[in-house]
Amino acid sequence: MGNFVHLHVHTEYSILDGAARIANVTKRAKELGMPAIAITDHGNMYGAVAFFDACEKNDIKAIIGTEFYVCDDLTVKSGKTKLNHLVLLCKNETGYKNISLLNAIAFRDGYYYKPRIDLKTLAEHHEGLVCLSACIAGDIPQAILNRNFEEAERLVKWFKDLFGEDFYLEIQNHDLPEQIEVNKYLRIYAKKYGIKLVATNDVHYVSKEDAMSQDVLMCVQMGADYDDPKRLKFSNDEFYLKTQEEMAELFPEDPEALETTLEIADKCNFSFVYGHYMFPHYYPETGEEPIVYLRGLINKGIQKKYGAETPEIRERIESELAVIEKQGFVEYFLIVWDYINAARNMGISVGPGRGSGAGSIVAYLIGITNIDPLKYDLYFERFLNPERVSAPDFDVDFEDCRRQEVIEYVKRKYGENRVCKIVTFGTMAAKNAIKDVGRVLKLPYSETDRVTKTIPNKLVRKNAKGDEFDLKRPNILMKVFGQYHPKEGAKDYGVDFSVPELMQMYNEDSEIRRVADIAMKLEDSPRQASTHACGVIIGADILDQHMPLGRNGEDITSQYTGVELEHLGFLKMDFLGLRNLSDIKMAIDYIKENHGIEIDFDKSTYDDPKVYELLSTGNTKAIFQVESAGFQKFLRELRPTCLEDIVAAVSLYRPGPMDSIPKFVKCKHNPDLVKFDHPLLEPILKQTYGCIVYQEQVMKIVQSLAGYTLGQADNVRRMMGKKQVEAMVKEEVIFIHGRGELVDKHGKVSTAIDGCLKRGVPEDVAKKIWGEMKDFAKYAFNKSHAAAYSLVTYQTAYLKTYFEAEFLTAVLNNRITNIDEIKNYLSYAKEEGIEVLPPDINKSIGHFSVKNGKIRYGLAAIKGIGLTAIDSIVEERNKNGDYTSFENFISRCESKVLNKRLVENLIYAGAFDQFGKHRTQLIGISEDLIDRVAIIAKQKESNQMSLFGDFIKEDTTFTVTYPNLKEYDSKTKLSLEKSVTGLYLTGHPLDGFKDKFKDCTFTTQMLTNYEEDEDGTITYTDVKNDQYVTLGGIITNADKIATKSGSFMSFVNIEDVYGAIECIFFPKKYEKYKDLLQAEKIVKIKGRLQLREDKVTVMADVCEEVNETPTESAVETQKAGRECLGIILNKETEKSKDELIDILSTYPGDIIVYFKIDGKNYRMTQTVRNCRGLFNELLSIVDEDDIKFFKA
Repeated sequence: MGNFVHLHVHTEYSILDGAARIANVTKRAKELGMPAIAITDHGNMYGAVAFFDACEKNDIKAIIGTEFYVCDDLTVKSGKTKLNHLVLLCKNETGYKNISLLNAIAFRDGYYYKPRIDLKTLAEHHEGLVCLSACIAGDIPQAILNRNFEEAERLVKWFKDLFGEDFYLEIQNHDLPEQIEVNKYLRIYAKKYGIKLVATNDVHYVSKEDAMSQDVLMCVQMGADYDDPKRLKFSNDEFYLKTQEEMAELFPEDPEALETTLEIADKCNFSFVYGHYMFPHYYPETGEEPIVYLRGLINKGIQKKYGAETPEIRERIESELAVIEKQGFVEYFLIVWDYINAARNMGISVGPGRGSGAGSIVAYLIGITNIDPLKYDLYFERFLNPERVSAPDFDVDFEDCRRQEVIEYVKRKYGENRVCKIVTFGTMAAKNAIKDVGRVLKLPYSETDRVTKTIPNKLVRKNAKGDEFDLKRPNILMKVFGQYHPKEGAKDYGVDFSVPELMQMYNEDSEIRRVADIAMKLEDSPRQASTHACGVIIGADILDQHMPLGRNGEDITSQYTGVELEHLGFLKMDFLGLRNLSDIKMAIDYIKENHGIEIDFDKSTYDDPKVYELLSTGNTKAIFQVESAGFQKFLRELRPTCLEDIVAAVSLYRPGPMDSIPKFVKCKHNPDLVKFDHPLLEPILKQTYGCIVYQEQVMKIVQSLAGYTLGQADNVRRMMGKKQVEAMVKEEVIFIHGRGELVDKHGKVSTAIDGCLKRGVPEDVAKKIWGEMKDFAKYAFNKSHAAAYSLVTYQTAYLKTYFEAEFLTAVLNNRITNIDEIKNYLSYAKEEGIEVLPPDINKSIGHFSVKNGKIRYGLAAIKGIGLTAIDSIVEERNKNGDYTSFENFISRCESKVLNKRLVENLIYAGAFDQFGKHRTQLIGISEDLIDRVAIIAKQKESNQMSLFGDFIKEDTTFTVTYPNLKEYDSKTKLSLEKSVTGLYLTGHPLDGFKDKFKDCTFTTQMLTNYEEDEDGTITYTDVKNDQYVTLGGIITNADKIATKSGSFMSFVNIEDVYGAIECIFFPKKYEKYKDLLQAEKIVKIKGRLQLREDKVTVMADVCEEVNETPTESAVETQKAGRECLGIILNKETEKSKDELIDILSTYPGDIIVYFKIDGKNYRMTQTVRNCRGLFNELLSIVDEDDIKFFKA
């Protein structure tokens, strides 16, 4: 063993600063013969657990520490404050608690640009810690460099008094003049005050060759170019993990400073402990023991869910309870039950279940899940396996808009200091690493783009044995560039993921090779810390005594990941927000309000034929899980008739099992094709028409044919799913021939297994079945999850079948901030024949509303109309009646919300159209009216109002004169609508161009259909990368930019009726078509789709302008006179006048409308267009003989 270990190391968790990857730096320390190594990341402990595990793997001691940021007073958070460094290392459990607490305080109380502590806080929490004076950014070195030697000595004495023999003066030598100066004085202080020196290297990367990678990482952090001479950078390449010999050469006068590192390493003996749980306790309000209370809940559930107990139900309950009690999870079940029960009591929708937890009858009976595991053949062992102890994991869905309320309840229940969210890290994934490094090194955009497009999202390769491997993290770049060479014996030994095009770029282009080499080193480095979308930790006591806490915005988070926290024994709960639950809840409320019908899906039998008829048509827009075009096609082929079909469909419609879809469909419609290799398979595979679809079926086959317990069968399922080839070879022998009882070293007994032969299954049949299971098990889906989620699919389909207008209104409201989705669903509603009414100051509320099967646009979707203003407008209307005119609205609007922007945006959105004035006229008079109302408001405040001061409300002789202005032309009107709503409301600039776009092969609606895997990789179902397409639309924006060569290119946004997409015109194409690339131009573009992880674009090839040509009938109308529409109303139809006006308002055009009522003619202010849709809607109210088109 040598005489030195590294005690100052910055891993990748010194985010965008440290490049000493944990796996590499610990491995290198082992290679150098060092018995220990410390982690001291800047201001955090994000990497502590991963570092500890890596050290354990390399059989060296991990020393857990942090290099803290120290300020004078952590409560001061203004101006420029001191931010010096200090290294603290854990000696023991007490030290770990204190360093965790200091980290928590730094983020929670001291955060100001960086997480900070001060010396006062350190003094309160210093026990069990070793303190090093840090690099030249430390308090003492900074005082020395500032020539404030009195302060330097004061600090030396302060730290010495506080830490005693656990305080060390840290000397470093990176060939920097400042360090030489500091070291000189530190040696003096060490001798004067009897303090030991300790030598360290400020490690930021593993080897000298990695210096450039770390420098590039710093550039990424600062957004700087690598060749920028003014940027912050390290002075040299000496900040690597040096050998003991190299360190000895740096400190020839201080050999004892090297030896001191071993002394410190001997002092530091903290280790993480795995395998124990730190779950909170649950104390029933009744005072009963938790198990007694749980049984009481179960018995109540039997009556509610089943009506009466049966032997099957009781046997399943007792079997599950035995495992739950034995493994110590009774209180876990009660904790989950408690917050789900609280959510329901608050009126918050809870999902029917998620994941394998839906296989538990205990969970079903106490209301954690809402799907019967007996009815759907779901297995508890898939959730909690009696053969192995692992923490249960209930993932629970809540309606997304109220998820936080449940978390707040948990905080109140257990204490805010015992609950936190979980950190997650955004990383430099493969393509992003290329982009980041390419930008820093100024690789041309076109070249970076070419490289990233060539990196495949998915790739499957085989080894020499024929085992399949997916292209997955880590080291994706090394793999695709042909630089990944696993050692013989590794699972993926011999697997070649190299991409020939990428290897050619790498070998032939030195600039690309330079970028790729650095990107390979930085790939998967953390880029930023953020908050996990749904994970929450609930602690047994105050969390910051057991783990370091961080902060992201307002969220207090752990500094360890969810997986690490579970290994440490913390209770991790996932509180997921499912938007579709909000859709269902809101739709049910609308249905009750509009129809007086109360829908309770808890009482549903899920067997309504009309629901399955709808699903069979493939008209599944807005239906959970089955919206995509590919799924629509599948459903049309499948023609589902029961919930089991839906469960199977969502399980099969995924990469891998998709190959089984044709067989599944054929067997459903042709029962004669269903064959079973053995009679024992029939009851297992009958519902899936002879196909293996679910993991649970694999478990049942193993149990029925070979005599495994379900716990043992679940182990086989896991083995197959993880493709453990060698283990499967051994297991096949047991499956066929069986084995005797086993007892492990802990005395745990594993039941004997009969094997297929003993149970009468021939060996050749057993081998065939095993082969089929082995091939499909890696793709087989968790039926518990599929079944629970299929209930949500059915519920959304039911609502769409019977109450589509209410359902789509809910869908719109739950996507109100996403303009693209709003466009998409509004277009769809119109296609379905549902009338979408524009905003109306007397009928609109904040959100979209629905009445008489028609959807009304909401005020909240208009820009500049805040919730306070909406509440005020609606409250005044409800209190004092409808607004009778534009000026009446102005006079009644509260002065605190009345302003020019609010009024103008309402005008542009058409909210005042019903008052019969042109929008131009309203704009023309609005500012004057607002000013006059403001004057009156001030007079009211100063008691100067006369009796008739309210010129609009009270003085009935007062008249407002509107300017004589023509209405905006259609193009301007629509453009203004879009400017304030993001949408065209009363029409669309493309309405007259449908025939011109008949040959278009692409619309933006196609981009709404995609699949997303667990890694977040998106696969579009309707389009392919590099697909040549034709699209039509209106240009909304065209940005011209200069390239490095001095030529120009353009990024053009084009919008169709569904959404928008960016088209890129490179210099040659830009030069050819630049005259067409202007806002408001209607064009047709041909080009190639580029499907990236974060964006879809079109590489433009051809652009042509599309002009609207008036039809012959339109020309004739212009010659003959103005076309008019006359509607005669009698006493009955007159009652529907308002409804008729609503209908007419949704078909804007140039036709004048006249009503004839009791012999008198009334002209409607808004003009309409003549179309079949309008005529059909009018016929629903008025007789055909009372509708006349004529010229005037």
